[in-house]
Amino acid sequence: MEERSRIALLGIIVEEPGSTEEINRLLHETRNYIVGRMGIPYRSRNVAIISIVLDAPQDVTSALSGKLGMLPGVSVKAVYSKN
Repeated sequence: MEERSRIALLGIIVEEPGSTEEINRLLHETRNYIVGRMGIPYRSRNVAIISIVLDAPQDVTSALSGKLGMLPGVSVKAVYSKN
């Protein structure tokens, strides 16, 4: 049985610029589920903040969040819709 998709927001803080290439690769792998993406370079703090909106099965969102969170200098939190 196919898992129902849920809307989710991933909040990503990147403190290690060297992780950017791998972040983009992982996001490209899940591009079919991405509704929107916003990146904000916060230069005075030497970090980047990325918001990703997904409409995907929860296991896809969880797997992406987990893979991103294992990258050096990357912090991730996911928020899910109730439906």
